[in-house]
Amino acid sequence: MNSGPLPTGSRRRSWTGLRTTLAAGTAGVALAAGLASGTASARGAAPEPDVAACPESIADAATCYTGQDDNGAYYAFAVPDRWNGSLVLHAHGGPGLGEGADPERSPGDLERWAVMVEEGYAWAGSSYRRGGYGTRMAAEDTENVRQEFVAAFGEPELTLLHGQSWGGNVAAKTAEVYGSAKGPYDGLLLTNGVLAGGSRGYDYRVDLRAVYQFYCGNHPRPEEQQYPLWQGYPAGASMTTADLRARVQECTGHLSAPQERTALQQRNLDDILAVTGIPESTLESHLRFATNTFSDIVNKRLDGRNPFSNLGVRYRGSHDDAALNRGVQRFVPDWSARRDLSWDSDLTGKVSVPVLTMHAIDDATAFVEHESAYRATLRGAGRERHLLQTFTRESEHSGLSDSGYATALDSLESWVRTGQKPTAASVAAACPEFDRSYGAGCFFDAEFRPDAYHDRVNARPGGRYWPAMSALEESLWSRLGGVGIAH
Repeated sequence: MNSGPLPTGSRRRSWTGLRTTLAAGTAGVALAAGLASGTASARGAAPEPDVAACPESIADAATCYTGQDDNGAYYAFAVPDRWNGSLVLHAHGGPGLGEGADPERSPGDLERWAVMVEEGYAWAGSSYRRGGYGTRMAAEDTENVRQEFVAAFGEPELTLLHGQSWGGNVAAKTAEVYGSAKGPYDGLLLTNGVLAGGSRGYDYRVDLRAVYQFYCGNHPRPEEQQYPLWQGYPAGASMTTADLRARVQECTGHLSAPQERTALQQRNLDDILAVTGIPESTLESHLRFATNTFSDIVNKRLDGRNPFSNLGVRYRGSHDDAALNRGVQRFVPDWSARRDLSWDSDLTGKVSVPVLTMHAIDDATAFVEHESAYRATLRGAGRERHLLQTFTRESEHSGLSDSGYATALDSLESWVRTGQKPTAASVAAACPEFDRSYGAGCFFDAEFRPDAYHDRVNARPGGRYWPAMSALEESLWSRLGGVGIAH
């Protein structure tokens, strides 16, 4: 790990004594809380975390803790016996759609990203206080879990934010809302992030919902309750994964071998995939999001108002584009709903610390073109100098190579400590050293550059500029009462 000097004027302090204390296990919590310069007493009623079982991969090398914050969000911590003094604060993806907080979420995330603890970092993650959409809510819960960690263990030398999938949106929003050049976050690692924000980042799913219904006509069926497709599903209704899968299979034969599909099924499948750009492997999961998560956004978070639009979109690539564009359902957004979704989840690019992103080139869930949207966002905000983007020849959305995570984290930490920005080539060159420990493979492609976001996703009128929400818009909207999504 890098051990270079901290930047001049750092607010951090030495961790030599505290590492020894933490290695002693449970007793370290109370003593460490006393080192937090009064933070724990200032929080008053916040209970100390409980010692918990660690994932097997780090069970002999760390002490783990769980707890629940004042808003009801569950959290998990892991502190290595040989702690390097720095913290990785994790923002999870999703969102899950359960009503309450999930106590198993953060321990599961810790197991998935145990490589960060193996690299010597403490780790903290929140379940968020409830299921369902809410980027600012999740950002607040992420900041809260940082405060819980500081109350128990004191201020880390460095605090690095990590977000994967929708968690990339959450982590970036956390840095924008709660961070500055003075802290408390020193750097961001965003992996396979949904970085185009809520008002544009789901447009390909909006298109899928409309195009699918044009060809299939079974979601809803003619004899079922009719509702606008932007609603996802009517308020109070539900659709099981099995039912949705059966409907997609009925129309497209997506679960069958090509030779077992009818000619109509094959043509429907070809047209849907060609027009939307959605891979066959994730057709069902994208449609599930455009059903259940859209329903959550519209019916539970926006009081039934529509934030989505396909007005002005010219669909192309089918066997008969003219018929498709004549017959596809069209809808326009409620301006206040679009504003509220934008304020909640769109990024302004207002970051002041190093940001390193890592994205699987063949990610079929969060397309790699999300990275182009984020670069354009930071460029539009005059902050592109803070960004380094790296890409890997992988396809898994929910997890990347441990060797890659370790490399990216080390490169980010070095950038933060020294002020020397790495390059995609230098990150790739560093990976084999970490792969000697993890053997998970190095897949960086230092030459890759993604196409523009709207080369893959249909732009809406006026929707090609970035940021999707400017810092000025955010400031003006913040002065209005009731803007956003209720926590």
